[in-house]
Amino acid sequence: MKISATPPPAQAPTTAERMQSAAVELEAAFLTVMLKSAGLGKARQSLGGGAGEDQFSSFLVQQQAQQLAKSGGVGLSEILFQSLMEKADADQTRN
Repeated sequence: MKISATPPPAQAPTTAERMQSAAVELEAAFLTVMLKSAGLGKARQSLGGGAGEDQFSSFLVQQQAQQLAKSGGVGLSEILFQSLMEKADADQTRN
């Protein structure tokens, strides 16, 4: 049995995969702002609050927004992806 010190090279992501990932991340950033504006992540008096809760609540909201975006979100990432692909196709046909 041969053991290799280096793993086989991974395939580089395609343009479409990179654009899809960027669209999901942009939707997640948008959802983070929207969730914070809606009051999600604010300390509640009934749970005790405290400095720790205040400091880490933004991380929780960010992760919730990312999971929401990855699971379909509000559809913004799909619209962004389609727009990016159309732009890339248009740029490709001009060159």
